[in-house]
Amino acid sequence: MDKYKKVINELIQFRNERDWEQFHDSKNLALAISLEASELNELFLWKKDSEVENVNHEKLKEELADVLSFAFLLAEKHDLDIFDIISEKIKKNALKYPVDKAKGTSTKYNEL
Repeated sequence: MDKYKKVINELIQFRNERDWEQFHDSKNLALAISLEASELNELFLWKKDSEVENVNHEKLKEELADVLSFAFLLAEKHDLDIFDIISEKIKKNALKYPVDKAKGTSTKYNEL
């Protein structure tokens, strides 16, 4: 079993043992991602540029794990393979942001 499937199975087992599937509809999973992402952002709140790369590593791991866990559960609910959808998105972004126009700039694709 690959690592991804192992993690998905662990998440589902954890959820099911607690009878939480009833709460894991698409809307609530999406909201949970947003809320956990806010907690992730809070780690960087009010930090100076020189401080942001030195954020508490353990808290970073915990908050990122929360975001990813809910994202994985949402993807699994809709039978989406995260590696496939990320690969597809990279290909779309490569068309939006060709290297010759986007390299070294953070300008949005429609402003290039």
